[in-house]
Amino acid sequence: MNWYLDVLKKYAVFTGRARRKEYWCFVLIHIIICIVLSVIDGILTAGILSTLYLLAVLIPAIAVTVRRLHDIGRSGWWWLIAFIPVLGAIVLIIFAVLDSMPGENQFGPNPKESNPVTT
Repeated sequence: MNWYLDVLKKYAVFTGRARRKEYWCFVLIHIIICIVLSVIDGILTAGILSTLYLLAVLIPAIAVTVRRLHDIGRSGWWWLIAFIPVLGAIVLIIFAVLDSMPGENQFGPNPKESNPVTT
């Protein structure tokens, strides 16, 4: 849940890099919230809750995607490829599962190296 909240705290931060873990934890929790809200909207027959939620997290979702693209050394403008039906989504998924570029790149230091994982 902390990864999800961290993305929301960086509401419109399009600079820097985002690890795979940050991105995929956000996506997982986002999908769970969408499913729960859709069920509630189905019961209420209003549809307003999921719409409001999607509008609220639109900018953070784009921002974390841009930061994820930065982490693999790609420009944030690559997220626009999502507008190409089917192929765009496949390309973005492939980019999202790629490992971080080692060391520092033009978008900043590697978040894996700057935030060591403790178990």
